[in-house]
Amino acid sequence: MHQPLRVLYLHGFASSPASRKAQFFARKLADRGIRLEIPDLAEHGFENLTISDQLDQIERLLGSEGAILIGSSLGGYVAALYAARHSEVKRLVLLAPAFNFYQLWQDELGPERLEVWKREGKIPVFHYGENRELPLRYRFFQDASRFEPYPDFHQPALVFHGNHDASVPVQSSILFAERHPNVRLVRLNSDHALTDSLETIWRETETFLLNAPAP
Repeated sequence: MHQPLRVLYLHGFASSPASRKAQFFARKLADRGIRLEIPDLAEHGFENLTISDQLDQIERLLGSEGAILIGSSLGGYVAALYAARHSEVKRLVLLAPAFNFYQLWQDELGPERLEVWKREGKIPVFHYGENRELPLRYRFFQDASRFEPYPDFHQPALVFHGNHDASVPVQSSILFAERHPNVRLVRLNSDHALTDSLETIWRETETFLLNAPAP
């Protein structure tokens, strides 16, 4: 990898910059003399979270600078959305990216719970970073409906997905990789968290990034 290209890690839904994967990548990249930036993607508070705000935050951070994006789950989907809109993104590493995000939420909650959410304006969601339930406004779901399920970016990307992922089916990444020759999919014998495969993920990521051409 050729600095000074910036490297951002986009954490997952109901997570934080202190997540295990974020800190793992920070340590590994630091060992190579590379600083990993890990923004808190709930800058306006988890209750007010939207994908639109996350994309705006990344744009404010990067401006027109070239960058590498590493994203986990919702962060992976957001990274893909951002790359599809910003050609200055050079490469992506996506960990169990939450493609088809809006539909996943529809299927998970079902019509009755969605109606309650809409009527009451908020629902409680367990936040892993805070280790407690926090409210989330209905506008999060409304905003998610605006975005395409499979962002059509063309930059080189390395995607990791667990075969036993119960949150985001591996089939979504299989479908995406089949339609995008710029993407290499690595399937792992793991679940959504992928924390039992971090060393394997790093070995593949290190090769992918170190082989990147100079910006």
